[in-house]
This record gives sequence, structure tokens and C-alpha cells, in this order.
Amino acid sequence: MVDHRRNSGRWLRIAVFTLAGLLVLGGAAAGYAYWKLNRNIKGVDINAQLGTARPPAATDGSFNVLVLGSDSRSGSNGNLAGGNADGTARSDTAMVVHVNQDHTAASVVSIPRDTLVPRPECLTAGGKTVPAARSVMYNSAFETGGPACAVKTTEQLTGMRMDHFVEIDFSGFANFIDAIGGVDVTTTVSIKDKDSGLDLPAGDHHLGGTQALAFVRTRHGVGDGSDLGRIELQKQMVKSIMKQIGGIGLTSDPTRLWSVADGLTRSLTTDSDLASVNALVGMAGTLKKIGPNELTMVTLPVGTAPSDPNRVVPQQPQADRLWTALRADQSVPHSIVTTQPANPADASPSAKAGRGPE
Repeated sequence: MVDHRRNSGRWLRIAVFTLAGLLVLGGAAAGYAYWKLNRNIKGVDINAQLGTARPPAATDGSFNVLVLGSDSRSGSNGNLAGGNADGTARSDTAMVVHVNQDHTAASVVSIPRDTLVPRPECLTAGGKTVPAARSVMYNSAFETGGPACAVKTTEQLTGMRMDHFVEIDFSGFANFIDAIGGVDVTTTVSIKDKDSGLDLPAGDHHLGGTQALAFVRTRHGVGDGSDLGRIELQKQMVKSIMKQIGGIGLTSDPTRLWSVADGLTRSLTTDSDLASVNALVGMAGTLKKIGPNELTMVTLPVGTAPSDPNRVVPQQPQADRLWTALRADQSVPHSIVTTQPANPADASPSAKAGRGPE
């Protein structure tokens, strides 16, 4: 089951190397590109907000990155792909990326947003202290205290220090898809979701940015309607992005290269240590040995929450085994790799529909 997921490692490297490519265009163009792209990236000083009460940083060269997709409705995000437009922002997609000590392999763990977890005490953007909570949805941490609270909650859940943080918003994802010329997807079932706005008959489709965003946001009208199915659609989208990028020759098309890099950096919020072109290019260099065969992508093992059938909780002992392995800089346990959820786009046409995005 790992084969089609491993492509996301190469996609991440290509996205970052896109920025690097702009720096070799020459002369004033390169200077302007560097200045403009640096100004695009928003930085958050996570270390200053969290202080020292955190898991220790690894000393063996391994590191962890928390990657979030935000459902913020601010600015150009508007009402893209359905969901709440109440002025709040949640971490609609969350992935913990662990890069091993030799920087030759990585493991990516998707955390379902509906997972009930303990949330530590956090500070709001206005400096107000929010008390700890025993059991709340994982994605509410971002809503409560922004990136710092999301990082703190993730560190408490995993026992691992999040060395870096990267967030991309809805409009940024949609603009990125448009900049690369859209993506191809195949579904063996029809998907019609009034909440995300997706309406696809079974078959092959070429999606623009808005439709691609709806595809990775949809959960109503396909499979069992759970967030687990949506995560699998997101992994399918990564594969489609990989194929599209590989076929358009970004490095030989400066105009498209600029469009992709400008749109990508305008949609990024990172920790302050990553908030520059130089830092992102440096990370690309760190990841250069990690190709499709060196990346494993899984979803955190979860089960239905006893308190609420619409929520999930980490499944034990599998979840602890996963985090223990990564803390020890080991591979994802084989038992977890081989028991991943099915992709609802490949499901039987009679598969049940569930609730839509919130």
C-alpha cells in the first residue's frame, strides 16, 4: 500500500527546488525573485512562544516537521470548498514528517482532524491563556492558539519535538494546482458533495485548482464519510500532482516557474527559522537523498471514540508503537503500513455516504 504514497517525498522536494530554480535565472531577475519570494513567506516564532517546556531536540541529525493545511477563510480563501466560514481557522490537514538521522528516508503520519486528544494550556494570538483540555478535536488546537498551540498539542501527542512548522491555506493550494496546469484523477465511483462543491461522475477527470481543492476536502457522498477516507483522497492527489509536475518541465519554463513559486510562497506560513528562500532551499538540499522509495506515508491508527461515534481516538497499542518507533528514529512498523484505510474513490458504488466537511 505504500507505493503510491511515497511519491509525496519527491513532490515536496520539487516544490522547494522550484524556489531554488528561480535563483539561477540570472541578474536582476534573480535578485527581484529572491526579494519578492522572501517577502511572500510569513514566519511565526514558535520557539519563543513555546519556551523550553518541550520534548528535547534530537542530537543525531533526525528532525520533525509539522505540516498543516489551514481552512482559514481570510483574504482570498473566502468560501472555497465549503465548510465553516465563521472567521476561525482550523488545521484541516495535519502531517508529521520525520526525517531520519542520515536524511536518507522519511516517514509521514497523517493525523485525522477528528481525533480526540488532550490539549495543553495554550496562549491565544492576543496573549490570553487558554486552559488545558482533557479531550478535544485535534484540529481545534490551531483554532484555539494558532500554530504554536498546534505544535504544542502535537508534541504532547507524539512525544517528539516539532523542529519546523509549515502551513498552506486553501487558496494557496488551489492557485498552485492552476499554476501547474491542473491535475488528473480517476474515481471508480461518482462523488457529489454539496458541502465541498465536488460533482464528479465515475471516470477520469482533469481538475483545476478549485475542483482539486474540493477533491481533497470532500468527505460527503463517498465512502463512509469519514476523515480517514478524505486523507486517502489527499494521498491520491499527491500522486496526481507528482505526475503533472513531472510532465510540464518547470525548470525549462521560467514564466511558469515564477508563477508556481510566487503562488506557493504567498500561501506559506512557517516557523521563523524556515521563513526565507535560503532556508527552504537548504531544506531541499537536506532532502535530496529522499526519493519515492525512501518515503513511507501512513495514517495514525485510530478507532471510534467511545464518547462520540463521529470522533476517533488513537488506537492502542498501535499508535504508541508508531510514535515510539519514530522517536527512536526507526521505520514505521510493518503492521501499521499493511493495515491502512482504503481509498473511497476506489470503493464499491454502493459505499455509504457520510457527513460533509465542517
